[in-house]
Amino acid sequence: MSFRDNLIHLRATRNMTQEQLAMLLGVSRQSVTKWESERSYPEMDKLLKMCQIFDCTLDDLVQGDLTDRQPDPTAACVPGAPPVDVFGYDSHMRTYASHIANGVMAIILGVAVSLWFYNAAEPAGYSPFILPENLGAALGVFCMLLGIAVGLALIIPAGMAHAHFVRSHPYIEDFYTEEQKVRARSTFSLECVGGISAIFLGVCLCIAFADTAFEDVLGVPLMMICIAVGVRFIIHGGMTLSRTNIANYNLAVGEVLDASEIQQANIPPEQKREVLAYHRQDKRIGAVCGIIMIIATIIMIIATIIGLTLLFLPVAGVGGSVMPLFWLPWPIGGLLCGIATLLIKGFGSAE
Repeated sequence: MSFRDNLIHLRATRNMTQEQLAMLLGVSRQSVTKWESERSYPEMDKLLKMCQIFDCTLDDLVQGDLTDRQPDPTAACVPGAPPVDVFGYDSHMRTYASHIANGVMAIILGVAVSLWFYNAAEPAGYSPFILPENLGAALGVFCMLLGIAVGLALIIPAGMAHAHFVRSHPYIEDFYTEEQKVRARSTFSLECVGGISAIFLGVCLCIAFADTAFEDVLGVPLMMICIAVGVRFIIHGGMTLSRTNIANYNLAVGEVLDASEIQQANIPPEQKREVLAYHRQDKRIGAVCGIIMIIATIIMIIATIIGLTLLFLPVAGVGGSVMPLFWLPWPIGGLLCGIATLLIKGFGSAE
């Protein structure tokens, strides 16, 4: 009799899932799957640990025949063991949340600093802030691009690492205790309140410097800095709270995996059907939002061309009044995407 047959039968006698065995051995569920499909073999320390778990000898486990052992439903598959994070999910999600939140903050901070240089190069009543116009514009562009570069350097690798983690672990059993979930909700509340307070502080600073020589040079940049910090806290708090929703993680893998990967993934059958339905819904949402944003981009390009053309026509002020509105199609498109997403999720069929 093979080790594979013994392992499968012993798991069945304890009514133990692959995930639970992996938790006891300190390995990934994929490792247990490979052992049971004879694609790999466990190390000696894992074999000895399995002997302790299933109350058998090493010779019987590896070379004997244990398939005649009767099921023991009274035996605890995880005797007295607290929930354990086998795959490093919590650490990964915390790192992912920090990188995304810090990346967004870096982009907004780049805009805030660039605004300071732009405004400091404009004629104003407070001469110590005056920079040569070309130097102020150059430094402003540099700071904006630097903020974007730093933000993308944090966001893109974090997104790729998360996609890799999801592909490696498409299904996670909930290991969070109720106490941990309550603590996560409390932390989110604090970060959310702190973030909103930071944004309000920025608005108050902008109002305080309004109608003064410092309005553009200090008021607006300080408001943007406060907004950057506030947005960082809100995003980080929301993502660290959502990490405790394991059911949502198991469902959202449909956004990362394609249909063939979902079919081949080691996921419980019922969960697999739900993930496939979520995947089909996500594809519909992506298609609709893609069409909306393409139309918005075309409108934006046309509006920009019209505005530039009017600047050279003898219609006083028309071009200048049109140009500031060229960006409007994008936020409108974003709102329409949000509406379309809600409609598809609310009324869309699972089939």
